[in-house]
Amino acid sequence: MILKKLLLNVSVLNFIGDYNINVLDVQFDSRKIHKGSLFIAVRGELSDGHSYIEEAILSGAKVIVVEQIPSSLESSVTYVMVANSADALALISSNFYSNPSRDIKLIGVTGTNGKTTIVNLLYDLFILFGIRVGMLSTINNKINQNVISSTHTTPDALQINFLLRRMVEEGCEYCFMEVSSHAVSQSRIKGLFFDAGVFTNISRDHLDYHKNFENYIEAKKLFFDLLPKSSFALINTDDSNSIKMIESTKAEKVTYSLNADADYKCKIMEHDFEGMLLNLDKSDVWIRLVGRFNAYNILCVYAIAHKFGFEKKKILTEISMLNSPEGRFQCVKNKEMIAIVDYAHTPNALENILFTINDIRTRKEKLITVVGCGGDRDKTKRSYMASIACSNSNQVIFTSDNPRSEDPNLIIDDMIRELDLDNKNKILVIVDRRQAIRTACKLAQSKDIILIAGKGHEKYQEVDGKRLPFDDLYELKKSLNLTIK
Repeated sequence: MILKKLLLNVSVLNFIGDYNINVLDVQFDSRKIHKGSLFIAVRGELSDGHSYIEEAILSGAKVIVVEQIPSSLESSVTYVMVANSADALALISSNFYSNPSRDIKLIGVTGTNGKTTIVNLLYDLFILFGIRVGMLSTINNKINQNVISSTHTTPDALQINFLLRRMVEEGCEYCFMEVSSHAVSQSRIKGLFFDAGVFTNISRDHLDYHKNFENYIEAKKLFFDLLPKSSFALINTDDSNSIKMIESTKAEKVTYSLNADADYKCKIMEHDFEGMLLNLDKSDVWIRLVGRFNAYNILCVYAIAHKFGFEKKKILTEISMLNSPEGRFQCVKNKEMIAIVDYAHTPNALENILFTINDIRTRKEKLITVVGCGGDRDKTKRSYMASIACSNSNQVIFTSDNPRSEDPNLIIDDMIRELDLDNKNKILVIVDRRQAIRTACKLAQSKDIILIAGKGHEKYQEVDGKRLPFDDLYELKKSLNLTIK
């Protein structure tokens, strides 16, 4: 593509070179540069792309997009100076792939909890409708039935536009996409055209990155500020921050709620570990998902499908066929007990899971919770996680999650530090996660319930910069002597 077209809508502060040069490729990683590439020097948390300009040129880059023009220039290279390289990356990526978000109905889902479940349920529902769809999710990315591995909740701007273009080429009508606060703050969604934006809820998370809760809220809000007038913003009004999210949006405002008047309402009539009977939009439907949080998720999915014009009876019929995504309240049973694997890694998510279990169980059985906290992340939530686990369980095993560069023993020390004596008496510390799961299964007696929280679908444990193979569900089934598929 000609550079002049690539720079459409990009705020250029300075330009040295040829506007009509042909660009063969766009990259922000100097290791992926080829002859004829455009290299965008992005300033990140850990590294600055400006440090790799020379390397990019040596590898064949013909256009360099920067926030600061280098002191030494190559005569054969075109230099473009912009105010914000991350913004430029997003806009250039959209232009390079011919703005694919305008050729597909793009639905973005943001919030602390529920993003992955809602996006996966929407994908599954629309597949049941017989519609070609795509998905960008924490678990994986999909183009129709083709699965593409996922490394981030929201991919980088270049990857997003590449995948969206592939979806368009393969006939997808809709794309359901998780939108993380990091993605908004880092301009990964800039230049995308959303047909709908969803707000699920917000609670403490990612404060290691955003520094405080107010900044975290503002990052989520910015997503709705960017929505076009032709789109709609669907919000969970049972969350106290929902109205703030849409106070500046140009989009149509649509609400859903379990507690208050809203455009879309739902009530739990019955529930157990097999599912729930919901009164959804004044009609009864049995669903296979469990928990109040999943009633919100199902209601949200229903609302989106209904807003896009699908008939109520058809939506309810197909919703009754949906299953929880991998690692989200995933139940494993043998003749003796029930065990649950869940991704809950925030205080709010853990509290929701434990509330659901305690609301269903008879209290004659024990609830044993296995939980840890991730390293190199918000340390302030560790004591909250520990307190919630202990207050809502009969016994708790503190273990390693994804320690990353931290010592897992010190992470567990942070969890224990503020517990009172009664809660400390409930805990065992078993740093080895595999052994912690095995111990929980050995401690459990007939009818007891085990919760393995924190990692859900993940098939690895991140230790000292390496991803070591590890699967909670596999280890659980092995410990319970169940068939492993």
